[in-house]
Order: sequence, then C-alpha cells, then structure tokens
Amino acid sequence: MSFSPDEVERYARHLVLADIGGPGQQRLKAATVVIVGAGGVGGPAALYLAAAGVGTIRLVDGDTVALSNLQRQILFDSADVGRPKVEVAADRLAGLNPHARIEPLARALTPANATEIIAGSTVVVDGTDDFAVRHAVNAACIAQGVPLVSGALGRWSGQIGVFAGAPCYRCLVPETPPDAETCAQVGVVGALAGVIGAMAALETIKLITGAGEPLTGRLLLYDGLSATSRTVTVTADPACPVCGSPPPSGEVARSEA
Repeated sequence: MSFSPDEVERYARHLVLADIGGPGQQRLKAATVVIVGAGGVGGPAALYLAAAGVGTIRLVDGDTVALSNLQRQILFDSADVGRPKVEVAADRLAGLNPHARIEPLARALTPANATEIIAGSTVVVDGTDDFAVRHAVNAACIAQGVPLVSGALGRWSGQIGVFAGAPCYRCLVPETPPDAETCAQVGVVGALAGVIGAMAALETIKLITGAGEPLTGRLLLYDGLSATSRTVTVTADPACPVCGSPPPSGEVARSEA
C-alpha cells in the first residue's frame, strides 16, 4: 500500500517514529475503526484517529447536537445545534483529513443491529454512557473477535480499558449498576473528555500498529482533581455469559432475559 506525496508529508512524524514507521502507517490506512457515540469521548478520539491516518472511520450516533454538548464535545460549534452529530462529525473529519473515509450512521446501536454495524472492523471504540449499549457492543465484539476500547467519564474522573476476549467488558460490569449516574445528573468537567478521548485514540493506534503494550485486560483510572492515575487488572469471570467457558457437556447454560 503506497502513500501519495500529500500523505508522506502529512504523516511524516509517524513515518519517522519508532514502532510505527511505514508498516504501522500502512496498517492504520488499511484499518476500519467503529466509534460508537460521537460525544465527549468519541469526538476527540475521532479527531485524533482521522488525523493519524485511519483509513475508514464508522461513526455511530443517533443524536443531534445540543447546546449543552458544546462545553466538552469539540467536534461541534454553535451553528451545529440541531444537526445530526454524525453528519457534522463527518464534515469536520473530512476537512481534517480527506484521505480518511468517513461512514456516518445516524442511528442508535442496539443488540439487534450491533453485529451488522461492527462487521468488518479492526477496532471498536465505545464512548457511550448507556450500559445497555455498552453490553451490546461488547457482545458483538466478542462474537466477531474485534478488540474493544472502552472509555467513560464523569465529574472529574475517567477510565479507559481494552477488552479482547476474556476478560470482557461484561466481566467488569456484569449488570447495570443500580446507582448509575450520568453526566447530565452529576456534571463533568469539559477538558476531561479530551483526556479520555485522546487516551482511547492512543490505545486504538497501539492495537492497530502493534506498538507498545495496550491496556488489554486492564483498566486505567484517571483522577483529574488530584492529577493521578492508576492501572488495575480486570479479572475474567469464568461464568460470564459473553466470554466465559461453555458449560460442560450435558449442562444447560443459564440464559438471560
């Protein structure tokens, strides 16, 4: 896979960078990244992945731009209020890097369409704030063998993890927490979205190029108030209904409603 003169100059800092170079940049160009949620996490991630030279970016979000988004969702500006998020994002990303193919899907991801949406992807980035959607994305990724980069944030803290097989996201969050809070309820400092979104892009680039050590099976927890972070290991649940071992012969697996 060759690069045009424009691409050679555009990606010059990658091409001379150890662990990426020409082969890594070619892998980025050949990759398809699905970003579920074009908001606080997905927006910054999309900007950095388009700039990095990811060949195809599939944006999935059924929402329109709201005025309250603009405090942290830097893909949009005031004139975009009321427009579909993926439509605005596609225009912005195409302007940033015309070599990237942007596939906007103005619909919500559900268990019924998750497999179709994720099909053919290299990596999936999930930046949604809905646990049902997160579980649907995780199940589809496990079924298709696609690595999942999951980012979340609230108030002053955020987290980023990579799931590729066991343990999966369902091992970390088996069920929707009864006291789950949203940013609309408790607030979030806007700049934190950029921190976690950039981390999601970085982990995606590492997965695609093979550089460094991705956060596979680990969770990085970032505290913006204290400017500290720590990384914890996620333990695989043998009984996980998504990635766990199948029951012994003769036993029936427990089903969920």
